[in-house]
Amino acid sequence: MKLNSKRTFYVGLAFMSISAFWQVYDGIIPLILKYTFGIGDTWSGAVMALDNVLALFMLPLFGVLSDRTHTRIGRRMPFILAGTAGAVMCLVLIPLANQLKSLPLFFVGLGLVLICMATYRSPAVALMPDVTPKPLRSQGNAIINLMGAVGGIIMLAAVKFLVPAGDNPNYFPVFLCTAALMAVCVMLLFVKIKEPACVAQMEKESSEAGYDPADQDGADAPGEGEKMDPAVFRSLVLILASVVLWFMGYNAVTTHFSKYARESWGMAGGNYAMVLMVAQAGAILTYIPVGMIAARVGRKRTIQIGCLLLAGSFGSAILFHSFSWMLFGFFALAGVAWAFINVNSYPMVVEMSRGADVGKYTGYYYTFSMSAQILTPILSGWLMEHVGYHTLFPYAALCVVGSFVTMCFVRHGDAKPVPVKNKLEAFDVDD
Repeated sequence: MKLNSKRTFYVGLAFMSISAFWQVYDGIIPLILKYTFGIGDTWSGAVMALDNVLALFMLPLFGVLSDRTHTRIGRRMPFILAGTAGAVMCLVLIPLANQLKSLPLFFVGLGLVLICMATYRSPAVALMPDVTPKPLRSQGNAIINLMGAVGGIIMLAAVKFLVPAGDNPNYFPVFLCTAALMAVCVMLLFVKIKEPACVAQMEKESSEAGYDPADQDGADAPGEGEKMDPAVFRSLVLILASVVLWFMGYNAVTTHFSKYARESWGMAGGNYAMVLMVAQAGAILTYIPVGMIAARVGRKRTIQIGCLLLAGSFGSAILFHSFSWMLFGFFALAGVAWAFINVNSYPMVVEMSRGADVGKYTGYYYTFSMSAQILTPILSGWLMEHVGYHTLFPYAALCVVGSFVTMCFVRHGDAKPVPVKNKLEAFDVDD
């Protein structure tokens, strides 16, 4: 069985649009809060957690709704199209509020954009397993995350060149660039991917490979009408706990990094984006071999390797009290580590689902990841404001170490993907 990587590439355009937005959101919104509206780090962290509060309720809801939706254009596509259109139209309100220094308008614009984004994230991610046979989902997830990283690095480059130094720069160009990229990605997705036809093609491919296309359940999924085995349930809880911990560490850094780089390393304007671009580049280069590594040693062990590398990278950043070119190496390693974790964690959760419940388990995954991202901006922001900015990287490293520990006790969800014959097969040459 061979992954249809061209199809997966186009499916990944939805995730590219999502990642492009969040890259700008995580970098620019904290700068607006601190330097335009004078909001402290603790309350800034609380504002940055608002999207995750919305997502905590909306992602499972829209995951289940998309499971139950049946339209001419598919189950997931209506949510992807409507959510993207709404977000693109509302994005302009954020830089407008910054220029006018209107806090009420800022919160209205931000709230509308976040609601629109939350309506289609679970459906967009669930589209990949919908059109990908179960044994190939880690390879498919590698491409999805690769597309997300490409979207992120495009917007980091835009931030670098479109955001000037100063306390209140004009953010219109970078937000318009974000909206344009999101619109183009989803329009191309809609043109190239006919969801019902792709699902039917996946079923045909599964049948030809000897898999029952009506049974796309994970290896650890309960039978129809059965309750989940207690041992499998424990593993599910531990995986989700691990998701919470590594997102607490990773999101603390991504949420506060633009402020940290400015205050601790003296990086003004969009210069902080250079460091994050290196991390994204490390991730992009890693998405190719990480599927092969998971095929050889399993998803669990691959994730554990990533946890150790990520904790080491964050721990090493503690040593730097001013900007150094050596930071590029450590952040490249952090990008590699995040690829190890991210490619395999979602498939481990889906491995415990039935085919009809993929959207629901996608919602579970994002519920726990978003819960972490509700807590960690506030907690890490409080530490930065009341103890010192030097607490950011030790906090992040300790959280990631905790995720390694919880992963040690996971016993299920580790079905090894079908090994690829060569390192390019996971992506195919026509990507």
